[in-house]
Amino acid sequence: MARVLSTAVVLALLAATAAAFVVTEGAKLEKSPVAGTHVDPVFSPASQIPAKKNAHVRFRLRTRERLAVWIQDSHGRRVATLLSNRNAPRGSKFDLVWDGFSSSGVIFPDGVYTPVVKLERSHRTLVLPNSIVLDTKPPVIVVRKTPHAIISPDGDGHNDSFREAYRVDQPAHGILSVRGQRVEFTLGQKLTGVLVWNGKLGKPSTPVRAGTYVLRASAQDRAGNLSEPYVFAIVQVRYVALARQRIVVAPGKRFFLRVSTDAPSVHWQLHGRSGVLRAGTLRLRAPKTAGVYHLYVTAAGHSAVATVVVG
Repeated sequence: MARVLSTAVVLALLAATAAAFVVTEGAKLEKSPVAGTHVDPVFSPASQIPAKKNAHVRFRLRTRERLAVWIQDSHGRRVATLLSNRNAPRGSKFDLVWDGFSSSGVIFPDGVYTPVVKLERSHRTLVLPNSIVLDTKPPVIVVRKTPHAIISPDGDGHNDSFREAYRVDQPAHGILSVRGQRVEFTLGQKLTGVLVWNGKLGKPSTPVRAGTYVLRASAQDRAGNLSEPYVFAIVQVRYVALARQRIVVAPGKRFFLRVSTDAPSVHWQLHGRSGVLRAGTLRLRAPKTAGVYHLYVTAAGHSAVATVVVG
């Protein structure tokens, strides 16, 4: 008799366990009444990107509901109401927007916030797993100061561009500006990178004229916050530069002229005579007749001129 009772108890326990398993698995298979959820992961009311100024909370309903939607902070406190007691039929789609401002017009503190959906008919309150980061702090970019650099963007492969490494304190795009134009906006948002200027401006970009140019660095993070540009380099664009613009020499005498260029050789022309010499110091002979002449020095398609006074 005892053996029969023990067998009955075991069978009862197995039946109860199986029933509990079926109920549990059924609960797991039950679909959430909220589907198609998409929440913007990061935004900033101060963003330079219009699409990043607000955070969107998108979803649709699988059932007919009466619902409310709000935003809560990391402590579970409600900070903003996006939807209040709205009746909605099955299949309704919602695209709710949070601008990050309080009712008094003040931006909420930076931090992590979460959307909450309350369904009265289903008697459920769903804290969406997709959090929102409110980030209004611009990134900090650090670039080594370069008080003087020389480039020659003539396409000959010698000093055609200026390069400098940078680092940022958070994932962000590095930005390089010259005379108010963005000439570099890095594709990636890494913590380190290189800013490059090829000596060109405009659209379409063309090589700039010889002269001095001020380079500014800034950065833009994932939320669209833009740091204030600051000067980090002074770059001289030089194609052909002559040490002297006016040379006085006796008729038929030799004179010397220093030429600065990154080209290996230069072409010169003076009073009907011309030739090609190695870049550096040119050794030329003045015309035999007194007068004022022009010496043209050309390298990689760019020229400089000096006045030669013979007398």
